[in-house]
Amino acid sequence: MTKQNTISFYSHLRAQFKDIYESDHYKEEHFILSPQGVHLFTVKGKLLNFCANNYLGLANHPEIIESARKALDLYGYGMASVRFICGTHEIHKQLEQKISNFLQTEDTILYSSCFDANGGLFETLLTEKDAVISDRLNHASIIDGVRLCKATRFRYNHADMTHLETKLKSAQKYRYRIIATDGVFSMDGDVALLNEICDLADRYNSYVMVDDSHATGFFGNTGRGSIEYRNVINRVGIITSTFGKALGGGSGGFTSGRKEVIDILRQRSRPYLYSNSLSPITTAATLKAIDLISNSRNLIKKLHENVKYFRTSIISAGFKIKPDNHPIVPIMIGDASTAKNVADQLLLEGIYVIAFSYPVVPKDTARIRFQISAAHEKADLEVAVSALENLQPSIINGS
Repeated sequence: MTKQNTISFYSHLRAQFKDIYESDHYKEEHFILSPQGVHLFTVKGKLLNFCANNYLGLANHPEIIESARKALDLYGYGMASVRFICGTHEIHKQLEQKISNFLQTEDTILYSSCFDANGGLFETLLTEKDAVISDRLNHASIIDGVRLCKATRFRYNHADMTHLETKLKSAQKYRYRIIATDGVFSMDGDVALLNEICDLADRYNSYVMVDDSHATGFFGNTGRGSIEYRNVINRVGIITSTFGKALGGGSGGFTSGRKEVIDILRQRSRPYLYSNSLSPITTAATLKAIDLISNSRNLIKKLHENVKYFRTSIISAGFKIKPDNHPIVPIMIGDASTAKNVADQLLLEGIYVIAFSYPVVPKDTARIRFQISAAHEKADLEVAVSALENLQPSIINGS
């Protein structure tokens, strides 16, 4: 690249950044000075946190911290290798087995993130002879994973089963068909119609893949996710999810399903073959998180109670939210600048929430997303509702 081209390239990037900033799509990072939790100390003072994926409040649970400390002493800091060289420790196999038992699947494979799990899935399993039918609002990791494979891509309108069936009919000429969907859509908090999706998959001889990152560990009666909530355990062929949310909030992800799927992923999935093994510390902490969830429903029960109380209170206060039972509670605004202003005002009130706008969500669908945790107390929820009531509902509701 010539010097002139280099200058032009950097000028182009500066112009792009300026446009992002001036259109209020800029994503500011807030510096946290304390451990993750409901009450945070930040450079902007003490804040009540309503934007973490810490659904069960396990990010700083004492038993999880103790498990991580013991693992550090027993196994060291990291494996310094990929799995097939010298990066597979017995603790990795223990976690894979525990997840399989928890989700009632045959086998599980670990990744450094769910983004990597989705990125290494479709390319490994499918060729140009196959097809993927994907919900239009699927997470970016599913979208990118599908782009990496040579299969023909179909997109159906969000949660539109009639449109999905139309796409399935169009895809019948392909060898294998996978329907790909989020279990819970992270920006809206709505749950995929997995029972209907599985029915259509049966009718059109297709497979179902679900990314359950915003459900694993806390959603459904025993925390087994949207597959439990929609009563489709054992009907979904492939499940991907994360350890970075309800299961301690560290890092890592997985794919779980039939043994044949997992076997070929271990041999061919590029993010698995070319990324370091999950840290033994994170692995041990996640094992403890699953034990805590499996041995007691108290945290799940409290979370469900908090969600019900917060949603009911928000509606009673006159705010419009999308109906469902999930801890993600988005308040739809539309305009990106207005959403940013609302988030800034709430921050001044000590409420930590984030405005989401394009490209995280479609244009003109900006929103403020509240996320409820089992770690929140009723008083915390009341403070948030009061702070919202102090704002102008007409502005928040876009009217």
